[in-house]
Amino acid sequence: MQSPEQSNQHFNADGQSFVLKRSMTKRHLIMLSLGGAIGTGLFLSSGEVIAQAGPIGAVIAYIIGGLIAYMVMLCLGKLAVNQPVTGSFGAFAAKNIGPGTGYMVSWMYWLGWSATLGTEFTAAAMLMQEWFPTTSIWLWTLIFIIAVLISNLTSTRFFAESEFWLSFVKVATVLVFILLGLAAIFGLIPFHGNESAPLFSNLTSHGWLPNGLFPIFATMLIVNFAFNGTEMIGIAAGETENPEKNVPKAIHAAVWRLMIFFVGTIIVISSLLPYQDAGLAIHGEGISNSPFVSVFNLIGIPYAEDIMRFVIITALLSTANSGLYAASRMMWALSVQKQLPRIFSKLTKSGTSIIAILVTMIGGLPGLLSEQFGADVIFKNLLGVAAFTMVIVWMSICWSQFNFRRKWFASGKTLADLKFKTPWYPHLYPS
Repeated sequence: MQSPEQSNQHFNADGQSFVLKRSMTKRHLIMLSLGGAIGTGLFLSSGEVIAQAGPIGAVIAYIIGGLIAYMVMLCLGKLAVNQPVTGSFGAFAAKNIGPGTGYMVSWMYWLGWSATLGTEFTAAAMLMQEWFPTTSIWLWTLIFIIAVLISNLTSTRFFAESEFWLSFVKVATVLVFILLGLAAIFGLIPFHGNESAPLFSNLTSHGWLPNGLFPIFATMLIVNFAFNGTEMIGIAAGETENPEKNVPKAIHAAVWRLMIFFVGTIIVISSLLPYQDAGLAIHGEGISNSPFVSVFNLIGIPYAEDIMRFVIITALLSTANSGLYAASRMMWALSVQKQLPRIFSKLTKSGTSIIAILVTMIGGLPGLLSEQFGADVIFKNLLGVAAFTMVIVWMSICWSQFNFRRKWFASGKTLADLKFKTPWYPHLYPS
């Protein structure tokens, strides 16, 4: 039986073998997926969704977004387990849709996460400047770039452990927020401005859908982008112990936990804050108007703003850490498939793709120019690039799964031959 550090062979189209190390366990996979998804989309943007769609509308939007993410990840799970090829989404698209589509998807995914590096470093540096107003944003950006590079270049195991603990901070914060919020909702702890338990009256105090149905769909781009990162399970499958067993388990565990975290957070915020005030996180200065900060302050948690600033910086660095891993592995896979020069598939003795990692980090460099172009301008433009590319990648996963299944049965194989089956297919799937 393979140990966690034993080699894992992957093959390119010509049958040449390339070695990765199975250094990740199921807990690493789950936290990698959670860490890629829990970030500013929850800590800040969730308030905007509530303000636009209303409390019940926001809950509906996040449930729909979670179900979409779950269906896409099940499609990915089937492909990752039944077609264990190097390159994940790009290779799946090339094999099941066409070589041109696969090449495009690989580069779109790389571009999306490379651009995300710039947004995360810039946002984290802006938050650090709130603590240290005399320092420059570019200096903090450089410090964060070096830290994330060290995490990715040391070894896959070191990356997995660092990402596990960075993600743990976010997950623990969300759990504490939900538990304290529920305690305040039921009157178990005091909540400023309420002599009795507020319960859930805020959810429908302005009607079930105060702004109508349209805002639910108008906010879906924000919601779906919040679930972005769950697909990293597919990237990490090649470096995971016993992927046939652990990948499906990690998919189920990660997506359902994300739904509980997101929906639970929305219910707590909507129950304790007037829904019109929740969106102030987007329009206020810094993070002082984050719905998390507002709720913690009203519960009476001291230094709530500083605590949430630390958590959000951790969340941003976690996303950058996992994003660099995912994007560099995609570039490595392109090289393995002879679609990039061989130098990009160079691995260190510890199994890290050093050249691909260094080149991918170019996406983080725009943050160093924030003094010249304005940090907010850089952040918004890079965020738009990242959101668009992720939509394309998710669509390709569903399309690849649909074509794979059709070819599978056309070749004479049966449902029983599949190592991983998507439940309820094809009735509940976007493909």
